[in-house]
Amino acid sequence: MRVIISAILLIFVFSNEAIKAAEIELHHNAPDHYIVVQGDTLWSIASRFLKDPWRWPEIWNQNRESMKNPHTVYPGDIIVLEKTAKGNQLKLSDEKAIIKLSPKMRIEKLGAGGIPTIPANKIKPFLSQPLVIEKHALDKAPLVLDSSDNRVILSTGETIYVRDLPHDKGSLWQVFRTSKALMDPDDNNRILGYEAIYLGDVEVKNFATISSVTVTHSVQEILNGDRLIPSPPDRDVDYGPHAPNFAIKGRIISVYGGVAEIGENAIITLNKGIHDGLKEGHVLAVYRKSEVKSPTGETVMLPDERIGLVLVFRVFDKVSYALVTQSSQAIKVLDAVKTP
Repeated sequence: MRVIISAILLIFVFSNEAIKAAEIELHHNAPDHYIVVQGDTLWSIASRFLKDPWRWPEIWNQNRESMKNPHTVYPGDIIVLEKTAKGNQLKLSDEKAIIKLSPKMRIEKLGAGGIPTIPANKIKPFLSQPLVIEKHALDKAPLVLDSSDNRVILSTGETIYVRDLPHDKGSLWQVFRTSKALMDPDDNNRILGYEAIYLGDVEVKNFATISSVTVTHSVQEILNGDRLIPSPPDRDVDYGPHAPNFAIKGRIISVYGGVAEIGENAIITLNKGIHDGLKEGHVLAVYRKSEVKSPTGETVMLPDERIGLVLVFRVFDKVSYALVTQSSQAIKVLDAVKTP
């Protein structure tokens, strides 16, 4: 029997006190079993059974003696919910689901690719961008001057010229532009940093006083005056979601892309970071304040309403970026985030 929980999750073990303080609740319509399909994640599977899906490591049935591959669960595996006197458990069935393939489909070995913990494709592009920087941090970075055909707007496939490009930092670079200030609404709009927007990737063709580079990928138009920084190495995105073991309260201060209302899989910015104890993998609940008018016309504040969950995946000193993993209604900038 393969065990669902990956090795990375084993380090996030809750204390007995924490477990007693917050019992794990099942959804009222939690199924007795579920067949894993392509595109599932451990988070999405746990969401079918648990109200707090990040707590799945606490009730996975672990059979260490027969552990063959502790890192993955595969399409076709059957997840079973067992309700016992000692508590609820999720485990992997010894049986496999029968999956019928169309004769026109390419047949591959079942289980060739295990499912990830979270939707890695949603956050991977953001692990190296955007950046949070000081106000003038990009002023001395290599500068985009012009293109080979004097275009003002540059895009994929074009050759552009860059000044002050060092020889000793590799040939792969990313292009950024300083954007908006990120301000803390809970501290008189104190500036926490400036967001540098990722525009694309370039590769150096020729190092010189004025270097030639080719745009290999662009997500926005690259303009004269934009800046380059070295491309970082690829990073693992298979985080182990877990709640902070301390109380924290912050706010959503921005949403990547500038939309007004935020739903699942959106990337948001929080006004808390390393200095506040946040770490990659922390799960926070989103709360909305509500108020109503009483019959006498008095404004009455209602208890904060939990409307979603977010997963922190990139942390800077004073701010962090998070993925919205659940939302029962539209989330908005300035909504609160707290320890769930």
